Amino acid sequence: MPGIFEALPGIETPVGAISKGLSQMWEETGSAGKPSPSSEHAKAIQVNFVLHLGRRTDAEDAVRQFETAVRFSRRHPSRVVVLCPLADDTGVTEMRAKVYGECTLGKSAADTRCCEFVMLSYPRSARANLESQVSVCLSTDLPLYYWAHRFSDAAKIADYRFLLTTARRVLIDSATAPVDALSYPWPRPENVRDLAYARLLPVRQLIGQFLSRYPRESLARGLKGIRLAHGPEVAAEARALLAWLKDRMAACGAVGFAAELSPSGDLAPRAFSLAFAYNDKRSFSWNADMAGSHATFDADFGGGRTVMPVSVGLLAPDSALSEAMFF
Repeated sequence: MPGIFEALPGIETPVGAISKGLSQMWEETGSAGKPSPSSEHAKAIQVNFVLHLGRRTDAEDAVRQFETAVRFSRRHPSRVVVLCPLADDTGVTEMRAKVYGECTLGKSAADTRCCEFVMLSYPRSARANLESQVSVCLSTDLPLYYWAHRFSDAAKIADYRFLLTTARRVLIDSATAPVDALSYPWPRPENVRDLAYARLLPVRQLIGQFLSRYPRESLARGLKGIRLAHGPEVAAEARALLAWLKDRMAACGAVGFAAELSPSGDLAPRAFSLAFAYNDKRSFSWNADMAGSHATFDADFGGGRTVMPVSVGLLAPDSALSEAMFF
């Protein structure tokens, strides 16, 4: 089976001549009649973005994350560096590089947006020089964002201190990250963002908008507990959603309530079942299936029962990247 570096598209180029390789790539793209930057200004690179594929990433997963980064870059033109550690680096001492780029045409030539990718394959023996090589590949004077994907140990991510301390945002996904990733003492913990939480943006907005029609006092008074059951494919999202609900209900003035998270074999793989328990007849529940993009609210806070079906889904991976990076 191909390694993750071999599975990704691009033109192989010497590590010491990446800039030349990018220039040659664009010349060949233009000569073939494909969209390419007509000038340096047309690239309009907005961000530096490092996608670091951990050793638990297989070739299929690597291509999937690469395609997510490409879709993100179509909206936010980026210089993307994809780090590809060798699963078997026996006898290998040198790095390898590939370059890839594409342009998206808008309503006019001035609307051309281009992104550039540099893929770096590296053995353990080249680790000491990796971050220096990354810094050479990045565009100067632009913010850096770092996404660590499928690492087996948070301490191994922490070893990349240059990226962690320089990045404006450090992105992890608690669905695939080490179990201690969210509690690990990162150098700049305020910059760490969880993609599972970002994917929940439409859900958080929907629940928040529904509950905002009721007085805070009515939501908080006598709240005994919050129970959130979930299907097997949305465990990380459920953890993030329950933490958000606890925070929001505490902000409303609720105190002393229990919060329970429970996996359920009775629910669909991407489904949620949320319920609030009160010390009187008030009630609130929300049941949703992300696969079907449908949900139902059922609530009675003393003014009569409201049942409301709605549409909802999780953010697409590239939209979740935007949410986690910029908000």
